[in-house]
Amino acid sequence: MQIGIYGTGTTTSSAKIIKKILSENDIDSVTITPKSKAKPLDCVIVLGGDKGIRNYFHRTFDSTIPVLGINEGESGGFLAQIDLKEFSSFVNRLKKQNYSIEEFPRLGVKIDGKNVFPVLNDVAVFPSKSAMLMEHTLSVNGEEVWHDSSDGIIISTPIGSSAYSMSAGGPVIFQDSTVFEIISVNSLNINRRPIIVANDSSIEITDISARLHCEAVLDGLDRYKVNSIVECTQFFPSAKIIRLKKDSTAISALAKKAHLAEDLLSMPPSSKLLLKTLEYEGALTQKDLANKTLLPDRTVRLALSHLLSKGYVKKKVSVRDARQKIYEISKIE
Repeated sequence: MQIGIYGTGTTTSSAKIIKKILSENDIDSVTITPKSKAKPLDCVIVLGGDKGIRNYFHRTFDSTIPVLGINEGESGGFLAQIDLKEFSSFVNRLKKQNYSIEEFPRLGVKIDGKNVFPVLNDVAVFPSKSAMLMEHTLSVNGEEVWHDSSDGIIISTPIGSSAYSMSAGGPVIFQDSTVFEIISVNSLNINRRPIIVANDSSIEITDISARLHCEAVLDGLDRYKVNSIVECTQFFPSAKIIRLKKDSTAISALAKKAHLAEDLLSMPPSSKLLLKTLEYEGALTQKDLANKTLLPDRTVRLALSHLLSKGYVKKKVSVRDARQKIYEISKIE
């Protein structure tokens, strides 16, 4: 059995731990990068939690090899359900290939005629500066659906429907549904509602314009300048994720999201923004949060206090600097 290990520079120590555990169980492993030549791998272990998995699939078009996500914090995510500290208890099942594989659809994206890496969650098209309206035309399968003026537009996969698009008022879609959803965010047309389209549809956003240039944000990770058009279609093959736990299915994740959604209704906007930032960026210091959200330090401090008291965020000491405290999303029960 041969297993690839993928991670960023901050996961070096974790990669060593994984390689040691695999070696003790007579499993060969090799470190891979986006530029690595294709190898006959049985699976790929991706470090860095859910963000690490999104990063991995943003760097490779080939998703035929199943992926096991490892979370380096204290609580598992949805895509990366196994924590580093518990990996050794699952390695024997991994060796015997005693696991299930879930397939997650990906959206292929073309910006101004140029292909970019496909996404797992969503494509968001917004002006490069907030609080600015963007005009656009939406067409599905060659037919115009609307011409709109709004804060932006989101095209989401089923798994992405419980992330950014849900915050923008879109419906949550079960993972095995063969659809994508489209949301015009804060449209000037009060009758504008999210729409659901078949996942074999061709989605085009054209005539994109704003006072400043617009950007396509892929899974909250990569940003690309947009001149006039973004095209989205289903991308093959789908992402294959290894499942070793039964209690982290799409349905259980949906239940947890529903519980969070109830609290979100009464949550201050600053707390919502911090949660979303931590979800996409991973663990951050208070200063990092202030820089990324552009919120005043006092507002960030109060929002963190609120999230800590509710149990949605946890605080721990930075490994790099013991004087620094870092914050990350807690596991939602």
